[in-house]
Amino acid sequence: MLSDPTVLILMYFILPVWLVAGFADWLCHRASHIETTTGAKESLIHLLMFAEVGVPLLAAMFLEVNALIISVMIIAFFVHEATAMWDVRYATSARTVTPLEQHVHSFLEMIPLMGILCIVSLHWNQFLALFGLGPETARFNLVWKPEPLPVAYIASVMVVIVLFELLPYIEEFVRGWRANRGRLVPPKARKAAPGNTNLR
Repeated sequence: MLSDPTVLILMYFILPVWLVAGFADWLCHRASHIETTTGAKESLIHLLMFAEVGVPLLAAMFLEVNALIISVMIIAFFVHEATAMWDVRYATSARTVTPLEQHVHSFLEMIPLMGILCIVSLHWNQFLALFGLGPETARFNLVWKPEPLPVAYIASVMVVIVLFELLPYIEEFVRGWRANRGRLVPPKARKAAPGNTNLR
């Protein structure tokens, strides 16, 4: 599998770009003073989206991809999209979502779809089996990968995720929590109407 170009694209292009976009989004939040505008509530939404993409990502890294894993990925994608809509609606109630941040969001929304399409192309028969088609029977069991990814690769990815994705967003939540004395929603966000990306 590691000689397959699609696998290499997933490992060394799609996932790294996704992680860079996630960190860039955190920088955009920090630049817009999220702690005093939309506060810890938006940070909680970000952590929720982190979990929504984290579960299928870990599944793809450690488990054999079958109909179950593919269905989890598809469901998680749509749930993540719905949460992203909620996130932007709330964010625009009290802070500026700049063109740069909107562009970063486009990466964060489409890269998971690119990843799913690559996974589906690699496991086409199990994808078809979800709909009762193709030569294989849909498998819904949890099994470790028969050919695990290189340990060095997994370790590197996990370190980057913790240092540049998980910890920054936890820091963002704590910063918002402290700035508003334990309140999830700052007063500014309580009063404003959502949907306007003009300067606040």
